[in-house]
Amino acid sequence: MKKQKYGVLLCLVIAIPSWIIGMHFPVIGGAVIGILAGMLITMFWKDKGKAQSGISWTAKYVLQAAVVLLGFGMDLGVIAQTGRQSLPIIVCTISTSLGIAWLLHKKMHISGNIATLVGVGSSICGGSAIAATAPVVGADDEEVAQAISVIFFFNVMAAIFFPLLGQALGFHTTSGEAFGIFAGTAINDTSSVTAAAATWDSMWHLGSATLDKAVTVKLTRTLAIIPITLVLAAKQSGAKNKGEGFRFRKVFPLFILYFILAAIFTTICVHAGVQAEVFMPLKTISKFFIVMAMVAIGLNSDIVKLIRTGGKPLLIGASCWVGITLVSLAMQHMMNIW
Repeated sequence: MKKQKYGVLLCLVIAIPSWIIGMHFPVIGGAVIGILAGMLITMFWKDKGKAQSGISWTAKYVLQAAVVLLGFGMDLGVIAQTGRQSLPIIVCTISTSLGIAWLLHKKMHISGNIATLVGVGSSICGGSAIAATAPVVGADDEEVAQAISVIFFFNVMAAIFFPLLGQALGFHTTSGEAFGIFAGTAINDTSSVTAAAATWDSMWHLGSATLDKAVTVKLTRTLAIIPITLVLAAKQSGAKNKGEGFRFRKVFPLFILYFILAAIFTTICVHAGVQAEVFMPLKTISKFFIVMAMVAIGLNSDIVKLIRTGGKPLLIGASCWVGITLVSLAMQHMMNIW
């Protein structure tokens, strides 16, 4: 760990102001600010010397720790009620996003890792899904940085424009149900889901009705991290060991196991009478770890190259975003939610 201390400390120092600024601008979020800060520094600081090993360690292991800690914020029993209602929409939007990403990967010869990360990030939970998926598919820092940048660009757009879209489409203004489900299924990152839902509550004086609905749907959607990463792990193993057969124990990502155990532990505790608020500090630490890891990824990224090669990832992101939005609206209309 002595070799890593300089790089870890550097990421921590940059992450703290990024986190604070992100709290004041939740539509953008600390993760975006962190990765942009890292990219900006790298433009002027190419040789990082002793700090490099710690930066790489933070990008990998702090990311995984963030995913594990997310599990402590999830009570499987509470989200099941709303989950049953939103599950058909969630399944369809995830399938649509992954299908679009796969199709563009095949037709336009876009990097498989980029297509996977953008598709998963768009359909599940933005940076958290990318954090869980990246080590499974073996994505490098530049690929993760590209995917994060694309996801958060459309994330910000959705947070700003979705309340206006909901108003134009005639969503119910006396109830937060329709817009809450829309935000929870069509906006990828929790920060912007909450921002859009809170805006809707504020627009129509609904208290926190929309926000409660949207966050519950979003947490249900986040559970898709588990089966998606397991399928990708199996696929990755098959590609590397075609003649050896698939060994679950060999490829199972341990941090996903810890994520599941954390969610189970939270559920048991909540049902035993422990207040859910007890776990809030762990969720906060998780979010800060994501910011810290994004700083590390930004420090490992060449922004000039990202801009030069960013056209195709942006196309995937835009296509997934439009597809998810249209499918979510169509499903809600079919289910008479609005």
